[in-house]
Amino acid sequence: MAKKKKVKKARKGKKAGKKKMVVKAKKTKKVRKAKKAAPPKRIKAKNELGEKYIGNIEHFFGHISVAAMKVKSPLGVGDTIHVMGPHNDFYQRIDSMQIDHKDVPMAKKGQDVGFKIKQKVRVTDKVFLAPAKKMEAGPSQTKFLSF
Repeated sequence: MAKKKKVKKARKGKKAGKKKMVVKAKKTKKVRKAKKAAPPKRIKAKNELGEKYIGNIEHFFGHISVAAMKVKSPLGVGDTIHVMGPHNDFYQRIDSMQIDHKDVPMAKKGQDVGFKIKQKVRVTDKVFLAPAKKMEAGPSQTKFLSF
């Protein structure tokens, strides 16, 4: 009878007698570099008509026709604003303005204000401070977009 040869099984990376065991290379995953996020778009301080940027509409209360926004530059009662957005483009004089349910004549930069508005506005509509002459231009205070 033939003798059976004993074969020692080598552990990975260990020597089996004088022979080295071949270790399979591990598959490595390629690490993708994270893409840099695009810098946020900066809103210009003035629009193409030369009007000063005041802020964006943050909320609209439809049942009482009040718009809420954070003021980026001073705004007062009696000022004329220009609301611009994809669906809106109109001028309006501010008749009343409130901060924390109290009437105020003037709002400073950084304050959250609410003011009566005559048309429906949408969140992210831009608000600009328009020259007072714009309201005197004609009887219609509203400029409609044609689609």
